[in-house]
Amino acid sequence: MKTIELRPDQPFDLDLTLACGQAFRWEKAGGWWRGVVEGRAVRIRQDGCLLAFEGADDGFVRDYFRLDQDLPAILSSIDRDAAIGAAIRECRGLRLVRQPPWECLVSYLCATNTNIPAVKRRVALMAERYGRPVDGPSGRAYAFPGPEALAGVSRMDLWDCKLGYRTDYVCEAAGFASENPDWAERVAALPFEEARQALMQLKGVGPKAADCVLLFAFGFFEAFPVDVWIRRIVGETYLPDLAGKNCTPAEYERIRRFSRDYFGEYAGYAQEYLYCARGPASRAGAP
Repeated sequence: MKTIELRPDQPFDLDLTLACGQAFRWEKAGGWWRGVVEGRAVRIRQDGCLLAFEGADDGFVRDYFRLDQDLPAILSSIDRDAAIGAAIRECRGLRLVRQPPWECLVSYLCATNTNIPAVKRRVALMAERYGRPVDGPSGRAYAFPGPEALAGVSRMDLWDCKLGYRTDYVCEAAGFASENPDWAERVAALPFEEARQALMQLKGVGPKAADCVLLFAFGFFEAFPVDVWIRRIVGETYLPDLAGKNCTPAEYERIRRFSRDYFGEYAGYAQEYLYCARGPASRAGAP
C-alpha cells in the first residue's frame, strides 16, 4: 500500500473528483474507489489529507489527478459571482483528471443522448470483451482496448456492447486512430479552436463531445461543454434571454464563447463546478 500526504494548501476531494461524471471507469465500494486507467487496475481512498492506493506509483497518481496543479489559484480566477462562488464552496477540492485521449474519445462518443450509467455499461462491455486482462488489488480487471483492437471488431459485435447507433461512430474512430497512431499528439499540438475542429471531423463528434475530450483528456481548460444542465444554469444565472428548452447550435456557440470570455482560461473548471454543485452529482460519492 502506497500513500501520498496531500498539501494542506492544495485541496483535493477524491469523491467529488471521481463522482462528478468526467470519467466512466471508476466505482466506489467499501470506502475504496476502483478503476482502470492506462492498463493499471487502481484502488484508492482518501482519509483526510492522506491518499492510500495500490496498483499505481506515486507519479502516476499525482499526474492523473493533477495534484501539482495550483487549484486555489484556478478557483480564484473563476470566482466571479455568487453562483460560481457557492459552487466553489460546495465542491472545493474537485480536480479535473488527466484521461487517456483514446478512451476519453470513445467514452464521449458513447455519451450522446444518454446517461452516465449507460455510458459506464458500454465502456465496461468493450473493455471486458476486447481489452487486455489486468490483475489488480481488487482482482481481475480489463484495460480499455486500443484503436487496433476495436478496429478489428465487427460492427455486429460492437453493437452487442449496447452502443446502438453509436456503433458507427466507434467503428470509424477506431479505423481513423489505428491508421493515424499520432492523432492525439497532433491534436494536442494545435491551438484550441483548431483542435476542436479537428476532432469534429470525426463522425459522431459534435461540439459537446469535442469540448469534453479537449477538457478532460487534452487539458484545454478553456473548453466549456454544454449539456442540458449547464444550459439551464447559464440561462438562469448569466444569459436569461436564452429561449426554449433545447440548446440550438447557435445557443451552444454563444454559451461557450460567453463562458470563455467571462471565466477566462479556466472556464472548464467553472463548468465542472457548476455542474457538480447542481445537486445529485455533489452527493454521488457517498458510499
